[in-house]
Amino acid sequence: MKLSAFGKKFTSESGILKLMDDLGNALAGDKDMIMMGGGNPGHVPEIEKVLKKRLETIFLDQNQFRRLIGIYDPPQGEKEFVKELAKMLNNDFGWNLTEKNIAVTNGSQSSFFLLFNMFAGVMDDNTKKKILLPLAPEYIGYADSGLCDDFFVSFKPKIDFLDNRIFKYRVDFDSLKITDDVGAICVSRPTNPTGNVITDQEVKKLSELAQKHDLPFILDSAYGTPFPDIIFTEAKPFYEKNMILCMSLSKFGLPAARTGIVIGDEDIIRAVSGINAIVNLAPGSFGPMMALELIKNNEINSISSEIVKPYYRNKAEIAVELFHKELEGTNYYIHKPEGAIFLWLWFKDLKITTYELYERLKKRGVIVVPGKYFFPGIDDEAWVHRNECIRVTYSQESEKVTRGIEIIGQEVKKAYK
Repeated sequence: MKLSAFGKKFTSESGILKLMDDLGNALAGDKDMIMMGGGNPGHVPEIEKVLKKRLETIFLDQNQFRRLIGIYDPPQGEKEFVKELAKMLNNDFGWNLTEKNIAVTNGSQSSFFLLFNMFAGVMDDNTKKKILLPLAPEYIGYADSGLCDDFFVSFKPKIDFLDNRIFKYRVDFDSLKITDDVGAICVSRPTNPTGNVITDQEVKKLSELAQKHDLPFILDSAYGTPFPDIIFTEAKPFYEKNMILCMSLSKFGLPAARTGIVIGDEDIIRAVSGINAIVNLAPGSFGPMMALELIKNNEINSISSEIVKPYYRNKAEIAVELFHKELEGTNYYIHKPEGAIFLWLWFKDLKITTYELYERLKKRGVIVVPGKYFFPGIDDEAWVHRNECIRVTYSQESEKVTRGIEIIGQEVKKAYK
């Protein structure tokens, strides 16, 4: 089989493919695997009850049911959903949006594939542009989304050591350089994989840098404000003229609906809609229809802050305490859990790479993700930190998470000997 450059790139080994393959094979196999690698949200009973009630309402209304399953939405997305979301955001935050400022995509992964390749890669004049990630580690799903190689530039973070073996990454603005080959700036908040929440001041400074260099500033808020609001520290919703704000319904409790939301200037939304039409004809209706009434009455924000956030905060606190117990005696550090649904563990001076640790854990029935996949745009092979970290999720059933942490502790202790 002879493949194009596109075909070769998107069928070769990648971090996200490795992760999804492992998750799929583990779920399909006979062995009872403990899934602490993927980003699937937890099954929150109160959220499932709300969504079940909404689905029942749609089924009983012929017009809504037909909109759900039987009509193509416009390439921009379900019209009433877009209109009501703009209205809610304006009322809550004074953002001055219209329905022309919002588009729906088939999931956040799709949003970033479209946006990244709009602003980076080979340009009309045959020059190449890159996506700048102000600090790594960053989301595994970004790493292989470019249509050409050498697609990202990133910078090592500052590391603050806090009490009780906790540390925190910060943007190193002294080292951050924006060169002529940068096409856009992107950062996630909270950050997948680390749970880091860059401060309001850091967000504002990045936005100002983007404006100064006439670049789009993409803020990935898939876990953030205003919904699903899985943030455990102070963080205000943020949107400005030069920004592209990306949101999602997945972590609210609708991962299978694959609903991404892009908020930006009208020309950005027209471009996203145009690509939607070519690639997908139209985005799916399921997520927007499920969330529509929750957005109309602003319930989505209150449910996020009163149910979703406390659910994950509690699970995060329990997981951190368990790791402190199981890793005692090793040279471990835990990134300060400020949001998202992950913990980021750093095993300083580990005698094996965390990819080897990942393979050992997989044999023990525990799936995690080795850190090396989360550093796109950093070419410093000598930086051992990349091979000393893992991402684990605490979102699944408590019994499995507890057992998974016990096994991780056992294997890490072996790896230090």
